[in-house]
Amino acid sequence: MCIIDTSASNGLGGSVARIQVPIDEPERERFRQQAEREGRSLAAWLREAAREKLVAAERAKPLDTLEELRAFFAECDGRESGTEPDWEQHRRVIEASIRSGSSAP
Repeated sequence: MCIIDTSASNGLGGSVARIQVPIDEPERERFRQQAEREGRSLAAWLREAAREKLVAAERAKPLDTLEELRAFFAECDGRESGTEPDWEQHRRVIEASIRSGSSAP
């Protein structure tokens, strides 16, 4: 990979760095087609994909302390509504679904 700093601006604000990434032609074409379907340039589509990957990685931060674990469950409790089903009831629904061969009870 080669990174070349430039002082030119291309609408991204300030100076930009160009990154050269080897991609085989079929994969490049798939990326380009998807970018086109979304009405974006390939470069814009790749930047957004990289940002999404970075955000996902930052969200996947491990819980290292008891306080972080408690904060995680408090956040979940604040986001969710209702109550968890009783485990035995939940298990009966799962088993009935397996017996019927369907994905819904």
